[in-house]
Amino acid sequence: MAAKRYTASVVGGGWGGGLSMASLAASDRFELVAICDLREETCAQRKQEYPGIRTFTSHQEMFKACPTDVVCVSTWPPSHKPIALDALKGPLKGILVEKPLGDTTAAGREIVAAVKAKGIPMAVPHSLLVVAHGREILQRVRRGEIGQLALVEIQCAGWDIINAGIHWLNYFVALAGGGPMEFVMAAVDCSTRTYRDGMQVETMAATYAQAANGIRVIMHTGDYVKVFRKDKGALFRLVGTAGVIEFWGWESAYNIVNAEFPQGRLFQVDPGSVKPHQLHLEAMAEQMDRCKNDYWVAESSLIALELCEGAYISGMNRCRVDLPLSGFTVGAPWNWSPGQPYSGTGGGRDGRKLPQEDGAH
Repeated sequence: MAAKRYTASVVGGGWGGGLSMASLAASDRFELVAICDLREETCAQRKQEYPGIRTFTSHQEMFKACPTDVVCVSTWPPSHKPIALDALKGPLKGILVEKPLGDTTAAGREIVAAVKAKGIPMAVPHSLLVVAHGREILQRVRRGEIGQLALVEIQCAGWDIINAGIHWLNYFVALAGGGPMEFVMAAVDCSTRTYRDGMQVETMAATYAQAANGIRVIMHTGDYVKVFRKDKGALFRLVGTAGVIEFWGWESAYNIVNAEFPQGRLFQVDPGSVKPHQLHLEAMAEQMDRCKNDYWVAESSLIALELCEGAYISGMNRCRVDLPLSGFTVGAPWNWSPGQPYSGTGGGRDGRKLPQEDGAH
């Protein structure tokens, strides 16, 4: 018996929308019937690539004139919430929302809550969760092949906290068990006034976060990051109590050093022919078939978005940001310069006299 096919439309004709279109067209689970983009020239270009589709320059018009089973929201983050909420007013059976889910954690959380209230499945295409080497590494960590995971170090050149870091931190959330995060803090340099994908981003940044179970991440992002392996654009180092795994972002390979491979062993992994977006969409189709929804990826994406937003808040305000953000408020501006002599006036506390629970040794 052939699997059921679902009609689909895409809002946004750019890079992310193109990935969704290609995946929908390549899958036997979907029929791509319409796309929307504000730019008429983009609609014309996509019409040439996918003859027979309908094109619109207004998502509201597309939802009214051409309702589909699935909508992919692939626009820039600040527009995700209004478009997704409009889509959910129709007869949807599933929705994909690109990452980051929104320009703020609150916006992303509102989208996820509305999808849950609609009672339909949701895809958020975090590729490392579904690519073959990403799944294999997760399995090795969960089986304890490097002991207890303690630290994840990430080096990423030419990208930033919100555009690439949302992927990397989402994978950290998965590695750390998907549980809550305690805090995040970041040093953020914005001296070059860099923007990317419509968002203001850092020149360089170092982000440090800790999960409630004690697992930590240190992420280096920005235009001038020197990746330890000179031939790589990104590097992950997973440090456990009994070994280390290193891999290089999207490259389908990894190296492991542990008791079984004390000199290290490089594993080349067959990436397969199905692209990550298609894997996420087809997993959503299976949930639609069964009428059984799994929101784990969406929830992990929210945690990653909260880390990204918290990192920028931390960098702007020179403070540790305790999570969740809903319970955090930025205090008064700091009148304190670490590394400068203490005048003896103006308040403060003596670090030699901290109580044990405050971290004294």
